[in-house]
Amino acid sequence: MTAMAHEPLTQEEVLLEGFLALDTPEGFRAELIEGEIVVTPPPDGDHEKYISRIVRQVIKRSGTDMDFSGNKGLRLRSGESCPKNHVVPDVTFAPLESDLFGGAGSWMACDGVAMVLEVTSTRPRADREAKRRCYARGGVPLYLLIDRDTSQVTLFSAPEKDDYREHCTRPFGKALALPEPFGFELETTDFL
Repeated sequence: MTAMAHEPLTQEEVLLEGFLALDTPEGFRAELIEGEIVVTPPPDGDHEKYISRIVRQVIKRSGTDMDFSGNKGLRLRSGESCPKNHVVPDVTFAPLESDLFGGAGSWMACDGVAMVLEVTSTRPRADREAKRRCYARGGVPLYLLIDRDTSQVTLFSAPEKDDYREHCTRPFGKALALPEPFGFELETTDFL
């Protein structure tokens, strides 16, 4: 009997295996972002308030019937020399007709996602930079960032390679236009 030689795992493969084997405490969320394992504690009430206000507007006012999922894991392309990113947006939106979330596993590809939403919390820099790059690399067409530290809402659009080519920022209290398939002005007065 001959033993088959196994190629040693790369550092990226070991990191990905370790990440996928994590068992985080209830309410905590683990993500693999640009080669770093990030564990986030449960969100506070204000964080959830922003999410609730946006989801209600999207459901009521979008030009297309939208489905949404909170805390849905997305597998996204990565940059050079780091494993595939595994990111969990606060909310993922997709057209209802696509039934994108039906039958999806814990981690799904981002094909068909219309927009992701992040509300800053314990690691705002990750939301502003690393996650933005991850979503752009994955081809997510729209990334909506609610930045509680700066009291601003930013919509990133037109993903290309490692970033979004366009962005529009408004202070809390000012409306922000969401393009199709949403097609409405997002009100942010409730964020003040």
